Amino acid sequence: MAKVSGLGDTVSVDDSSGTARAITNDITDFSINIPQNLLDATGVDKSAQERLIGLGDGTVTLNGVTNFASNQSHDVFKVRTGTRTVTITLYEDGSGDPRLIMEMLVGSYDISRGSDGASTWSATLSLQSGTTPTWSTS
Repeated sequence: MAKVSGLGDTVSVDDSSGTARAITNDITDFSINIPQNLLDATGVDKSAQERLIGLGDGTVTLNGVTNFASNQSHDVFKVRTGTRTVTITLYEDGSGDPRLIMEMLVGSYDISRGSDGASTWSATLSLQSGTTPTWSTS
């Protein structure tokens, strides 16, 4: 796969009953963060930092347009309890698309009304499972 745009991405998130809901149409933008802790292991005999790989993590921030229709974004996030499977596929065209699947908890779900009248939402999800997030291909 060569360089691509962000067009054609898909996002599915489990609702509180564990049913995956494709909410791609409600999402205006998203960010994926997969940080890696680095542990300081520098001995007194070193003149530069020495590090070891520590725990991995994963967070996803989704932003979108408020949609109160059944099985859409508000239905997915209105109940914040329970583990959610989040599946993000980049540039979905069926030819080895990069896919990230993580078990996550909803940390926040916020709805805003802008001065222009727009009703938007933002949801932040954090890794729950203890499993290092890993990209695969679809």
